[in-house]
Amino acid sequence: MKITWLGHSAFRIEIAKATILLDPFLTHNGSFAGQDIKDVTAGVTHILLTHGHGDHVGDTIAIARETGAVVLANADLAAWLGSKGVSKIEMGNTGGTVPLAGFSATFTNALHSSAQITEDGVSHALGSANGLMLHFDDEASIFAMGDTDIFSDMALINELHQPDIGLVPVGDRFTMGGAVAALACQRYFNFKTAIPCHYGTFPIIDQTPEKFVAGMEGAKTEVKAIKPSESVVL
Repeated sequence: MKITWLGHSAFRIEIAKATILLDPFLTHNGSFAGQDIKDVTAGVTHILLTHGHGDHVGDTIAIARETGAVVLANADLAAWLGSKGVSKIEMGNTGGTVPLAGFSATFTNALHSSAQITEDGVSHALGSANGLMLHFDDEASIFAMGDTDIFSDMALINELHQPDIGLVPVGDRFTMGGAVAALACQRYFNFKTAIPCHYGTFPIIDQTPEKFVAGMEGAKTEVKAIKPSESVVL
């Protein structure tokens, strides 16, 4: 499995049977600057969305049209994307599991919002914010937390799914900050690897993952604080 961080909460995940984009906010993502959209979208088979905010939906519509990728989203967001011309959609909602090619995706809870104000000034209610628990046929499992604060039912998510890898928001203001994210990882999960995200994109959120890295010192979890465009093979 190869995981590439594209900046903010956008990731490219490559396995034998699928190439996945998670929350592909690329065009207006300052952390993505210098990367080539054509390169990171090449061969994409699936686009997975945690919620409806513009910094997560990002370039989904254009990428789906260009690549023919299947888009997974909550039911409200999926319906909205369908109205925008996205033809291959898998929808679900909190607690549900969707089987896909070589993996499955389970919608978990996240403490966040999900509405989006579009260019026409209209506010669209796009369902609940979620995390996504990804189980692969022949690879380590991934829990993409989405945008969230800490909450005690993370313990149940760990009990049910035993995720190996955590994609953890640490930027504060719109998600939990680094110190709280470290507490969440150590108290509620047994990740083998944690990759921090959702920082450094905008001036008003934390610019580095240093608080998270410091909070994880001494933990059994290996922290991979990679830079945008960098990859890890797990």
